[in-house]
Order: sequence, then C-alpha cells, then structure tokens
Amino acid sequence: MQAIYRHRFTVGPEAIDTNGHVNNVVYVQWMQDIAVRHADAAGCTDVTQRIGATWVARSHRIEYLSPAFTGDEIEASTWVASFRKVRSLRRYRFVRTSDNVTLAEGETDWVFVAYATGRPRSIPEPVTAAFELLPDPPHL
Repeated sequence: MQAIYRHRFTVGPEAIDTNGHVNNVVYVQWMQDIAVRHADAAGCTDVTQRIGATWVARSHRIEYLSPAFTGDEIEASTWVASFRKVRSLRRYRFVRTSDNVTLAEGETDWVFVAYATGRPRSIPEPVTAAFELLPDPPHL
C-alpha cells in the first residue's frame, strides 16, 4: 500500500482551450481519473463493487498555479487525507516534470453511497484499510 499514488502523462491537444493552455475543466477530469487509478491499485474498487457501493463527488476545490501546454509531461499525485463516517477527503497535485513547477493543487470531498439507492452509507473497514492516510500535504 502506497500513501501517495503517482501517474505521469503527456498533455494532448484535446486538453487545450482557446487561451492556449490546459482548460480548467480538464483538471477535474484528471482528478477523477487518478482517484480511480489509485482506488483500483489499492484494491478499493473491487471491495466497493462487491459490497454494492460507489463514490460520488460532493465538492471539488482546485487552485491553478501555472499553465500547462500541449506536450508537457505531468506527474499527477493523489492521496487520501481523511475518512469520516460517509465521506473521504482526497488531495491532488499536478507538477510539470521538465521544471518541477506545481501547476495545480486540489481536493475532492467524496461521499460513499449505496449503489442501489444512491444514499450515503458508512465507509466499512475493508475500504478504509486500503489506504494509508496523509492528513497534511506531503512535500513532493
């Protein structure tokens, strides 16, 4: 189990907006994508599906610090900061690898829900045990 999950990728032209840099909405997609990758790698996705549950986003917060462009290699990092009864706070950081500039930081407040009803349910121990918590942002 690794507390921080990392994934590298190259920005494609489809991520660029009319301002010539990565569109802000693309970061939300990247946040979801890396969260799913981390959950898959930790075994959380299998456990969640077996018990008939899923995660839904309650809120996203993103701070954009520097623009990214086509061809930039990005290292996305994510970690789980906390679990509460039905919620989990996950944080993210996006860094351009060529100059180690942090492009954006963010977090998502996820809610654990029963798949059949869409109603919140308590997060069971097998789900929380899949992750090591990092309450404070690490120095990456």
